[in-house]
Amino acid sequence: MTHYMIFWGVVFVLAVLAEFATMQLVSIWFAVGALAAAIGAFFGLGFTAQFAIFVLGSFLLLLLTRPLLRGLKVKNVAVMNAERDIGSAAVVIEEINPALGTGRARINGVDWTAVSELGDVIPKDTIVIVSQIDGAKLVVHTQETADEPA
Repeated sequence: MTHYMIFWGVVFVLAVLAEFATMQLVSIWFAVGALAAAIGAFFGLGFTAQFAIFVLGSFLLLLLTRPLLRGLKVKNVAVMNAERDIGSAAVVIEEINPALGTGRARINGVDWTAVSELGDVIPKDTIVIVSQIDGAKLVVHTQETADEPA
């Protein structure tokens, strides 16, 4: 077994592990290209030819199969549970104060970091409305703010 076969075997394993980690059909093409290059090494091809097989094989597989797989893509994405909370009421459990960097709110039994949409201070125990979710933060406003005319 040549050292090039070992090299391509390592590339293959790393590409497969990356694919399992991402599940995005990104690195699987490189795994197949590495396998083809390892076969080239087995038959005694030089490294330049092996590398060409790797690049061309990966690229051609990507070009040929990506359009086919695009049709299998899930088109109806379910709304995330957190996104369902937008427009819902939450209770402030720690004063929301942008100057102090404090603020927590509870919605459906889950505590979130909360920030005021308008940058105002919102006291504890105030009922607020969730306007958006920014990562792991609720962006909220008071009911009075929502009722004010624009």
